[in-house]
Amino acid sequence: MPATLIHLVRHGEVDNPNGVLYGRLPNFTLSALGREMAEATASELCAPGNKITRLISSPLIRTLQSARPFTQKLKVAVQTEPQIIEPTNIFEGKKVALATVLQNPSFLPKLLNPLRPGWGEPYGQIAKRMKKAMKKAWDETTEGEVVMVSHQLAIWMVHLSSAGKPLWHNPRSRRCDLSSVTTFEFRGDKLVEVGYLDPAKTLRKSAIDKGAV
Repeated sequence: MPATLIHLVRHGEVDNPNGVLYGRLPNFTLSALGREMAEATASELCAPGNKITRLISSPLIRTLQSARPFTQKLKVAVQTEPQIIEPTNIFEGKKVALATVLQNPSFLPKLLNPLRPGWGEPYGQIAKRMKKAMKKAWDETTEGEVVMVSHQLAIWMVHLSSAGKPLWHNPRSRRCDLSSVTTFEFRGDKLVEVGYLDPAKTLRKSAIDKGAV
């Protein structure tokens, strides 16, 4: 028997006082509030009745920190999976604003086609690698549920792709909040979204969510 559910968990709030797009840059850790958010999500998913047997994380520090409460509650080791990492982006380390583009004219041609964005990893490639990693985890897990801690755009690409929707979108339309949980299952080879949880909603009232790709 394969796994029964895969929970894609987004990391908590990041300590990002300058409000830059952090992307894959190292050393962007969770804030104190972000750690609280991760704890709230782990508490909800690890509640009695749920059977999480496997924990997988993107290799970036903010996702590994968000996975830590799961390791403490479940007594399972976290496995890293590079296929579920944050997408690349030319704005890493910079504020995403008109001033940034004006100061870097070479960026302008990369912004002309939002349907096939030139500012980072193509949407289709993100969806493909995410779904490949999810299918691998599903098939290799003999029982129970899998938690995979990842990033907003990566998770949103799975949401759109599994629903058969276009991958281009307005980033402000993403329903993938800090420390949220988007749950999927495979029905044969078809990936189906079956739930969305927002355990850190009350904590997020004072959170700053800037810096996501």
